[in-house]
Amino acid sequence: MKTLVLANHKGGVGKSAVATLLAHYFVVSRKLRVLAIDLDHQGNFSKPLRKSGRAEVAPVTGHEVMTSAVSSLPMASMVLVPSHRDLIGLERQPAMHTPFARNLRAFLAAMDHQFDVCVIDTNPNPDIRLIAALASADFVLSPVELAQEALDGLAALLNHERVGLRKIKAVLNPKLRLIGLLPSKVEATPFQRANFVQVLQQYRSLMIPLSDRVGDIASLPKRTAIAEAQADGALLWEVRKTAARDAWKEIEPSLARIADIVTSKESPNGQAAA
Repeated sequence: MKTLVLANHKGGVGKSAVATLLAHYFVVSRKLRVLAIDLDHQGNFSKPLRKSGRAEVAPVTGHEVMTSAVSSLPMASMVLVPSHRDLIGLERQPAMHTPFARNLRAFLAAMDHQFDVCVIDTNPNPDIRLIAALASADFVLSPVELAQEALDGLAALLNHERVGLRKIKAVLNPKLRLIGLLPSKVEATPFQRANFVQVLQQYRSLMIPLSDRVGDIASLPKRTAIAEAQADGALLWEVRKTAARDAWKEIEPSLARIADIVTSKESPNGQAAA
């Protein structure tokens, strides 16, 4: 089982929407068995998966897999370990941080042969939930908005002294690979185009290329159809509206590329995976 964590130190960047799209894409388009874990107490990953009716909801929550020994789940093509409001209190128990991380790692190990891919949505607060998830993950994907405050937060995502990706990789999890930054809610406005150029200039090496063409990188547009599908728990590519079909045509290449990387068909830089 490959484990993918969605992470960003800023909220409202479309992280849960990306997690939802990927979870459904892995199951429906790639025919993979998916474990979805929501470690954000707000539950924005849990809600659309519940509404979709495609996920079997586990009898345990994200809080329980971090605070106790859980070693079994229902058999289904997609199983959701839902959010719980008590997740927010884990950071306030520093003496238990190491056991929390060990519990999550043991749980993922126990699920290794039951699922092909695990998608974990995390909270924007840099706390033990994010540390535990990154410490046991294979990949991390970071959706980002093309706004200055969001761009300013990228340095913290990479270099935070406690939960920065570079620190986690160096100290806790050398196998962790950053798939890249995924610009989300992208609009065709002069302001966003200027920000897009700025992102490419500053973080080109962290983008996810779709082809050899300059600027052809993975991204998600801001489309009402995407937000509506998320709110309704619907699969975007099954919604019978022209706007939904058009949105799907725009985002499918990015999801496909990310899926290829997670399933080891491609590496983030576009070369064949070793």
